[in-house]
Amino acid sequence: MIIEIDSESLRKRLTDGEEVLLVDIRTPAEIAQGAIPDAVLIPMHLIPLRLSELPKDREVVLYCRSGARSYQACAYLMQQGYDRVLNLRGGIIAWARHGFPIETPAF
Repeated sequence: MIIEIDSESLRKRLTDGEEVLLVDIRTPAEIAQGAIPDAVLIPMHLIPLRLSELPKDREVVLYCRSGARSYQACAYLMQQGYDRVLNLRGGIIAWARHGFPIETPAF
């Protein structure tokens, strides 16, 4: 079962300083339009190659544009033995709809 977190809960946890690793799995073209601050950028197709960058000992929140691709990526990570992965329900669309910060990353 994939655990999901909504934008409001994630925002509160981040502003409270909780140790959450936020991972943006969108394509570079999508990310160039804006990303959630402090997110690690790992395009979905590179996750299998970059598993070593994802810790198993802390929560990892994945997000994409709408939450669909990140849901699939969470399922993949759980198959790889990750048990602390969460999907951002609604993706960056829901995050932006709430007026939460989005920045343009410097590549």
